[in-house]
Amino acid sequence: MKPSMSRREACLALISIPAILRARPVFAAEDTHPLDAATRKELNDAAETAIKAADRLLSANPSDTQALSRRGDARFILSKFPDAVADYDAMVKADPSLDASHWRRGIALFYAGRFDDAAKQFERYHSFDNVDRENGIWRFLCQTKSIGLAKARESLLKYEKDDREPFPAVFKLFAGTTTEKEILQGIAAARIADSDRQSRLFYADLYIGLNHAVQDRPAEAQAALARAVKNEWPRTAGYGPRWMWQVARVHWEQLEAKRQEATTQN
Repeated sequence: MKPSMSRREACLALISIPAILRARPVFAAEDTHPLDAATRKELNDAAETAIKAADRLLSANPSDTQALSRRGDARFILSKFPDAVADYDAMVKADPSLDASHWRRGIALFYAGRFDDAAKQFERYHSFDNVDRENGIWRFLCQTKSIGLAKARESLLKYEKDDREPFPAVFKLFAGTTTEKEILQGIAAARIADSDRQSRLFYADLYIGLNHAVQDRPAEAQAALARAVKNEWPRTAGYGPRWMWQVARVHWEQLEAKRQEATTQN
């Protein structure tokens, strides 16, 4: 979630996106997926390798939080969401001090369909960090699934301190007080370095896509999420952005699977 990490979090974040993703073009015109087939295979193979390596470590020490973290991340990459949750749960059981800050567990719970549990995880994170609006967005996403859009907006977390861009603007999108166009225009007009602009565009596209998704606009959601997946910045940035890049890819693939299913049925 946040691009910066503590030394301890960095120690846990040992799975990384393969180097191939930093060099190969990420879109093939003949493929609807925003990543080409070779890149997707490399990504999946790396995740499978990470799981096997973690399995070996966990056979010797089932409470190894580093191995559980790596395996949970790899399982999430492979869309094995209940298994990822199980690993993150085991991390917290082994070291309860990890619970409040474990935003990856909240996101995995969301994709596992456990929306109430996910919302509670983000509420605990808010007690750990009451500045990070990205956390509030995820709580909102969970609650739209459990209590509906209107009530989720009514119960949006309140923030008094400033957060990094583009999250103040993106948070307003979920509150219904700004638009996708206004967010993107603001990023385009900002006097910032290109890397900062790409960073802001990545997060804006990710959450614009998720906003469309929870409001049942799948075509618009896929278009925004595809832009996030094709953005090169998160693949070379820190652990948090790379992990959120996986979220964009995973959610795009879920929407694509539904689109193809509907097309087949028709």
